[in-house]
Amino acid sequence: MKPNVLLFIDSFAQGGTERQVVQLTRLLGESGRYRIHLACINREGVLRAEVERLGFTDIPEFPLTSFYDRNMLVQLRRCAAYLRERSIDIIETHDFYTNIFGMFAAALARTSVRIASRRETEGIRARGQLWVEHRAYNLAHAIVANAEAVRQELIRDGVPGGKIQTIYNGMDTTRVAPRPDLERADALALVGLPLEGERRFVSVVANMRHAKKDQATFLRAARLVREAVPEAAFVLAGEGELKESLREQAAALGLAPHAFFIGRCAHVPELLSISEVCVLSSSGTEGFSNSIIEYMAAARPVVATDIGGAREAIVEGETGHVVAPGDERAMAERIISLLRAPEEARRMGERGLQVVKDKFSCAAQVERVESLYEQLLARPRAVRRVRPEASARGEAAQANERN
Repeated sequence: MKPNVLLFIDSFAQGGTERQVVQLTRLLGESGRYRIHLACINREGVLRAEVERLGFTDIPEFPLTSFYDRNMLVQLRRCAAYLRERSIDIIETHDFYTNIFGMFAAALARTSVRIASRRETEGIRARGQLWVEHRAYNLAHAIVANAEAVRQELIRDGVPGGKIQTIYNGMDTTRVAPRPDLERADALALVGLPLEGERRFVSVVANMRHAKKDQATFLRAARLVREAVPEAAFVLAGEGELKESLREQAAALGLAPHAFFIGRCAHVPELLSISEVCVLSSSGTEGFSNSIIEYMAAARPVVATDIGGAREAIVEGETGHVVAPGDERAMAERIISLLRAPEEARRMGERGLQVVKDKFSCAAQVERVESLYEQLLARPRAVRRVRPEASARGEAAQANERN
């Protein structure tokens, strides 16, 4: 009988982690070695329709209002009962909230294999939150880091290195491959960009919900790029509450006619196909940026800040450039150099695509995930049982008291 695997997702919002979970769901389903289940804390989000098309319509929701109220205990009991009823052999969680909730629930249910995740560096959590997260890590049998930089930070935080496995995000290159039959004018129309003029687009794809994405530095760099390359124009794809303030900043920098805020982009392949340079400007927490490998998979040269696993993807001077966070001058210089040498930029993009195929393919990702599952399932049950049920209850009570 195939082992039962539960992938736990926070919500189905259009985010990097959520998209990776949906992709992993599809890949494991196609592999056929496991019976895959999905659960969530919040069932809302645009990716819900995608998982339903994969055949997942019965997705239990365990809504939380806090980690420290009666509802948390109610939902923990519900989830533990679900894990037992479905005979779940492996649970894998993917972010801060599902790590904590999923690991405590799985410990209560005595789930055989419990895998948590860490997908960011330089955590923005409060001390109490970090304390609770580490209790969840104690309950896990393994922790997946999506970059070696993330793994090293976990070790510095006191997590045993032998418990952590680096598994890079996988990238389906066909998802961002431009249609060869699509003319530039048609791509511009699909993305919602003006057709007139001979603009040379520099693009950044990132949500505008968090200042850590630092599109403000990108805009300051854009002003410097315009001074050197007057035909340059800038595309900012993404939604969030910071969008209007960023638009105001662009106007203050004199970029209003040259900076295009296109919102959530439903036509990423078309956007990347008309972009000469792609940028990641983050200055805060990043683990392994999905944007970087999307850019590379579309054969575009990348200018990215030195955050998280950026240097694990970008080969400096070969597939793009890495600059210090917040350094608009260095960012502008690198963008300008690529715009002034389009043939070299094209070759960088082609080399980047090859790196993605060799190192960050979906096949490599699912092979490593399944290898981890098999390794943990093969261990004696007495070794796998990190904490008994009473200990999980005790950890939850301590977390409540501490916060």
